[in-house]
Amino acid sequence: MQVKLNKDDLLSGIQVVQNVVSPKATLPILSNMMVETKKDTLRLYTTDLDIGISCEIPVNIVEDGAITIPAKRFAEVIRELPSGEITIHARKNNQIEIEGKNCRIRLLGLPKEEFPKFPEFKDKEVIRVKQADLKEMFRLTSFSVSHEESRYVLNGVLIEVQKDILRLVATDGRRLAKIEKPLVQAVTKDFSVILPIKAINEINRNLKDEGDVVFTNGTNQVLFEINGVMIATRIIEGDFPNYLQVIPKLTAPKINLNTQEFLAVIRRANLLATPDFQAIKFEIFTDKLIISKTTPDVGESREELKIEYAGPEMLIGFNPQYMIDVLKNTNDPSINIEFLGSDKPCVIRKENYLYLALPMRF
Repeated sequence: MQVKLNKDDLLSGIQVVQNVVSPKATLPILSNMMVETKKDTLRLYTTDLDIGISCEIPVNIVEDGAITIPAKRFAEVIRELPSGEITIHARKNNQIEIEGKNCRIRLLGLPKEEFPKFPEFKDKEVIRVKQADLKEMFRLTSFSVSHEESRYVLNGVLIEVQKDILRLVATDGRRLAKIEKPLVQAVTKDFSVILPIKAINEINRNLKDEGDVVFTNGTNQVLFEINGVMIATRIIEGDFPNYLQVIPKLTAPKINLNTQEFLAVIRRANLLATPDFQAIKFEIFTDKLIISKTTPDVGESREELKIEYAGPEMLIGFNPQYMIDVLKNTNDPSINIEFLGSDKPCVIRKENYLYLALPMRF
């Protein structure tokens, strides 16, 4: 293999695929990046066996071929090369020469035959959604994913496709976020999968504000195509909880709050929280909401927000981080929040979106 290309183009491609490479890979080959010619492009591919990422870069091909290179060292070498055209030449014994202006560096690789193959998704229905929509959906749900290994089925986001609707749901058992958006075109077959949070983060990193993202549901895997970047991910096996049974009906009186003002008050109260004393106190009256925090050996805070509320007065405690996560990710200038009772969840609803959080005991 021998190719000529621009250093900055190659570096951009490396930055797309290198994130899934683990420095503690159990198999040496998984620390490598596959580099191969494909028609008029250079294809870069990395995988950790759960997620595979591939992208293509336009190049001038002198000789076809393929090799795998230690990903981290390859990235460091390309980053430090002088700007301009570089030449990559794969030689015998799995050696690769990287030549730039007045410099030449040789690295040792591994045979391409040892590298896992990128999965194929033949004859599968394609689902298309706007990139901006999917980006917003991830932003408003992914923070609710569980990070407890014992609750593996909750370590990802549920993706449901029904006719012309895409629905995402995430929960850690103490809070839940659900959002819906229209697909660009309806599908002929409904399905649902659970995507691991690592894959969600990698897909989100490549999403833009314009254009569509295309994805395909395969056997135990899903393939996303975003602006020429291919991301294949294994799904989480198991049954996602029945989230519909925990969503309360729209019956409670609402409190309208300025999003940024509410967020600022909770962040200040959170400054006094400790792992043993997390809960902040909400005291709800007809004309005011008092948010306070008292932590032994740390201090206390108390702030009032003016409100109009027609429901019963109540005292309720919440994990402040559960409020901060949703408030900092919404773009709405104001929110409506429902308090159902001192031992029941609070609910934030807007068009096609719902978020609920369970209370904490003091």
